[in-house]
Amino acid sequence: MDERQKEDLIRLCADKLIFNCPMAKYTTMGVGGKSEALYRADDLDELRLVIAFLNSEHIPYILIGKGSNLLIKDNGLDGVAIMLRGSLSVIERNEGDAAVVAGAGLPLVELIGFCRNLGLAGIECFAGIPGTVGGAVTMNAGAFGHEFGSRVEDIDIITRQGDVIRKARNQLIFYYRGLEIERGQVVVRARINLEKDSKEAVAGRIADYLKRRSIGQPLDFPSAGSVFKNPPDHYAGRLIEEAGLKGKKIGGAMISEKHANFIVNTGNATAKDIIELIYFAQSKVRDRTGIELEPEIKIVGI
Repeated sequence: MDERQKEDLIRLCADKLIFNCPMAKYTTMGVGGKSEALYRADDLDELRLVIAFLNSEHIPYILIGKGSNLLIKDNGLDGVAIMLRGSLSVIERNEGDAAVVAGAGLPLVELIGFCRNLGLAGIECFAGIPGTVGGAVTMNAGAFGHEFGSRVEDIDIITRQGDVIRKARNQLIFYYRGLEIERGQVVVRARINLEKDSKEAVAGRIADYLKRRSIGQPLDFPSAGSVFKNPPDHYAGRLIEEAGLKGKKIGGAMISEKHANFIVNTGNATAKDIIELIYFAQSKVRDRTGIELEPEIKIVGI
């Protein structure tokens, strides 16, 4: 951004901006350089103006959610990183309705806790995922054989021009770890269909999924979640394990000894370490099986 663009952006959302913002603390992996600006959006109308401005000025931007499934390179990000909070992270439910309406900035842990307290079932398997509703929708988050998109009834999107449009279920095309959406559009709200159940039953299933996650995943180290998508008829973690790569380290990054589809930060990893380890795992699995592992985490930056 040039100085004039920065000044125009300040006029739109001055108190919500941090320029030259170190991004490591905003990602679950705990690595990455600075973004030109971090915008902490908490108002829909303001966000619409900012999105329209960024597009009119050809300034890149990215939604970072809670920073999971995201790897920011060491040299940082051009443009604006956007976090949704405030009125963009609220949850509502009409009395007696089994559906809930959630802002895209709402952490999944809060959505699941809300549903537990009201006895609303259907998304217990996503307990423990450190993401937001918006991330779960756009990534079509998956857990224990279930996909988040199967629960989405409709969504609100901000277009590149700053308009808000609603897309109904029959207009949404979810696929494995993704949603068909135009580049630059921003999901700001989702209606999620659930079923009524007892609070005790919902709480019990949440506890069970959290236990299963703690047993099978390396929760004691920072990570970005599953590194690779599962190829057809295969599990990425099993392919990596069979290549003998559990415990493989490059710098401060290590392929987890607990689950081979996780790369963890052992304390001093850089994004470069992690990217090199990703390439190394891809190469070894390709050489051994001919299968090309596709990253599930999003790698962004300069």
